[in-house]
Amino acid sequence: MAAVYDALDAGRDDLEHYAAMVVEFGARLVLDVGCGTGELACLLARDGVEVIGVDPAATSLEVARGKEFAERVRWIHGDATTLPPLQVDLAVMTGNVAQVFLTDDEWSATVTGVRAALKPGGRFVFETRDPARRAWEEWTRDHTHQVTPVDGDTVESWGELISVELPFVSFRGTYVFASDGAVLTSDSTLRFRDRDEVEASLVGFTIDDVREAPDRPGKEFVFVATRR
Repeated sequence: MAAVYDALDAGRDDLEHYAAMVVEFGARLVLDVGCGTGELACLLARDGVEVIGVDPAATSLEVARGKEFAERVRWIHGDATTLPPLQVDLAVMTGNVAQVFLTDDEWSATVTGVRAALKPGGRFVFETRDPARRAWEEWTRDHTHQVTPVDGDTVESWGELISVELPFVSFRGTYVFASDGAVLTSDSTLRFRDRDEVEASLVGFTIDDVREAPDRPGKEFVFVATRR
């Protein structure tokens, strides 16, 4: 799936928003936690920003390394808990990355790892969906069905809920390749934390701002926190 992920997840308007914050905060060295296939990292590298991208999925990093400007990025196979000593200006987590940490211990270890990678006064910026908006109610085949051209093939895809046991929501993506009829499925679970819970978890940080995501107004929190 890593090879076709970008085509299926086109229209990442959120990335320009993060690129603008890099400029806003004057960050010269950025850590992209859960960088996936490297879309944001390569975008920032194109603009002359020094970037470190870390992700636990080796197949995603393989795709990332094949992109334009990828040679300017330092790629690390791992996560925020396994980083070498760093002193970055800004750490970011885009998309649903902050919600894949299901236990308190996993999330706490990630926050601690990000804090250790930041220089004093460095910022941590990430987004997480507001559970009050109940986004999962639209994770149905009717709402998510699409047919996407991908490198000479066509992929039909849709999502559907598996279970809602708050704070956990599980869902399945189904992908059908027209060329050979192959069907792939991908199951995921996200944890929905409310604003107070996230704020309480940011130990060692001062919360500067909680913004809306321009690409999903009213649906997400975008936290801006500074390492104390």
